[in-house]
Amino acid sequence: MVRVMPAPPPEAAPPGGLVPAQARRRRVREDLTAAAIRLFLANGYDATTADDIAEAAGVARRTFFRHFRTKEDAVFPDHEVCLARVRHHLASAGPDESPLAVLGAAAHLVLARYTEDPQTAVHRYRIVREVESLREREITTTSRYQRVFSDYLNRRFGDDDQRRLVHEMAAAAIVAAHNFVLRQWLRDGGTGDAHARLDAALRAIADSCPDWFGAAGAPTAADRPDSADVLVLRVRPDTPLWRIAEEIEAAAAGRG
Repeated sequence: MVRVMPAPPPEAAPPGGLVPAQARRRRVREDLTAAAIRLFLANGYDATTADDIAEAAGVARRTFFRHFRTKEDAVFPDHEVCLARVRHHLASAGPDESPLAVLGAAAHLVLARYTEDPQTAVHRYRIVREVESLREREITTTSRYQRVFSDYLNRRFGDDDQRRLVHEMAAAAIVAAHNFVLRQWLRDGGTGDAHARLDAALRAIADSCPDWFGAAGAPTAADRPDSADVLVLRVRPDTPLWRIAEEIEAAAAGRG
């Protein structure tokens, strides 16, 4: 599988130009998040206040609340920005692109929000594991990505009941692969190539569930030039194994 990383909307300052307001805002958010995580690890989540976080980040209390509604919000990456990027990527996908490749690239976008700062991601993971409310928040966030993925498939291939079921399963598989790879990478201390691991997980999905993405318009295993021939036999449930073996042998001989 060839990884296609969609280009995110520009956020960095242009060469030689002033730092734009959007970049300054992002920097303040990152500073607040880093301060929050440091304090949560040092003093505990419950003992840390929004005032403590603002002071540690060197900003006023009102600045904290311009960026986050609660101290819980400060723990997580900016998922609103990430969801916007994912939606933009899915909306820009061409009609001939494999849905698995399109969704895989979207999953890489989400993964990059963590891998771009491994130390913060690992510390955040430790906190989330220890605080129940943060774990629940994480689950809610995950469901939002799954909905965006399934909505993309519904728009592209139709949303009758049967297709919606397949699309929900396909979206859930992508999210599950992303989360499995991310957690493994975090448990390993943020080391190794998480994106390569995600590519491997996406290949496993394609090999294990080809009909899901075939039904959604992706190439099935039979379409791949390196795939083996598939033999389908209809037998009664009580057919003995020796008889099934004879049927397979006869069918294979006929193909040869």
